[in-house]
Amino acid sequence: MESNSLQSFGTSFQSKVISCFLNDSVYLQTIMEIIKPEYFESDSNKWLVEEIQNYFIKYKTTPTLEALKISVDSVDNEVLKLSIIEGLKDAWRNREAADLEFVKEKSLDFCKNQVLKSAIMESVNLLENQNYDDIKTVIDNAMKAGTPVDIGHDYNVGIEERLTKATRVTIKTPWDVINDIMDGGLGEGELGVVVAPAGIGKTWLLQCIAAGAVKKGFTAVHYTLELNETYVGLRYDAIFSGVTTQNIKYQKDDVKKIIDTLEGQLLIKYYPTRSATVNTLDAHMKQLEIKGINPDLIVVDYADILRDNSGAREMRHQLGSIYENLRGLAGEWKVPIWTASQANRSALEEEYIDASKVAEAYSKVMTADFVMSISRKPEDKISHTARAHVIKNRFGQDGINYPMTMNTNIGKIEVHESLSYSGKEQQKKMDNSSEFQRRLLASKYNDMNDTSTDGFE
Repeated sequence: MESNSLQSFGTSFQSKVISCFLNDSVYLQTIMEIIKPEYFESDSNKWLVEEIQNYFIKYKTTPTLEALKISVDSVDNEVLKLSIIEGLKDAWRNREAADLEFVKEKSLDFCKNQVLKSAIMESVNLLENQNYDDIKTVIDNAMKAGTPVDIGHDYNVGIEERLTKATRVTIKTPWDVINDIMDGGLGEGELGVVVAPAGIGKTWLLQCIAAGAVKKGFTAVHYTLELNETYVGLRYDAIFSGVTTQNIKYQKDDVKKIIDTLEGQLLIKYYPTRSATVNTLDAHMKQLEIKGINPDLIVVDYADILRDNSGAREMRHQLGSIYENLRGLAGEWKVPIWTASQANRSALEEEYIDASKVAEAYSKVMTADFVMSISRKPEDKISHTARAHVIKNRFGQDGINYPMTMNTNIGKIEVHESLSYSGKEQQKKMDNSSEFQRRLLASKYNDMNDTSTDGFE
């Protein structure tokens, strides 16, 4: 006969369940309503389960180790406190155990069975009174326990409803050519990344995006991890007014008049480099929500210098965790988030920067929805020119290069059409050339003699 606790699975198994709670929010959300502290053998695990459940109910997310450590400090019983700390250490050590998927499956099955057993016992009493409808309800609810509430999108609901619900809510960038390939801009829950070497103008570009949103009446929050709030504010003054940061003090009245006409709201929050985690930003946004401020767009300048709290040793794993959490933050708050990333030193000499030049590129590019690089050689700074390259675009075409004008004295940045007039003329010449005609005939010949089966190659 099956036990009414997880004791039969052993202490190691129970510790791994706690570890799964802390490292898999989907699993926690699925099992949270049917797992009970009394299923666990030790008082420390019982305490941890209850604390994790309470945290999830309040904040709708998995508690961090930092949050749990703070809660542990309030435990008066020193023996219990030490036991809880050891339990957390065990959970942390087990976070990469090979059998965690097995633990999730078995613990979920156990909890479902407990719910079903309780339903059957309740049904016995209902049967005596012939309450068949109630019995059906009790059993049905038990069978549904431990399953996700959201089963997904029902395709057969009809195209009109689907198109209405599926429309992306986006905030445009200041550049029409970029908005066109992004299907309107960056949308709710999406992550955009600007890649460039140090000193090229990543911050200026991020600020232009936020400033464009503010001009349209949106509320933007700029998290700065390098420059202080005052200096970032001066840069925004320059972007909005067209007056250089050096001259604003001489034209402050004129600048103030322009600032007063802005329709949206801009908040700038500074955290020292590597002092803030994604959870720090989440906590700040909760504070804004309490004050009645609901951001429409977030800028994080920049993600590479956030602090990782995953415990990973290698930088690529740390950055991977940061970017995943940042995109998760965008999804949780239903806002687009723009951030920047550092390119390798070798990118300084590149005409266009591709994914291979992005520092620890794989995890960043895989996580982001849109990635665009900016390249500027020393001579470009003199001529106020630059080049953009679309590395990744979930919403349309990527691999496109764009010429740019970039005056970082006043934060004026323009992204131009990918083909200049001369470029289009050159394309026409090629199309009319004998070489083009030869290639076209060759292509038609190959098509006529193609014996392959489409779709099965």
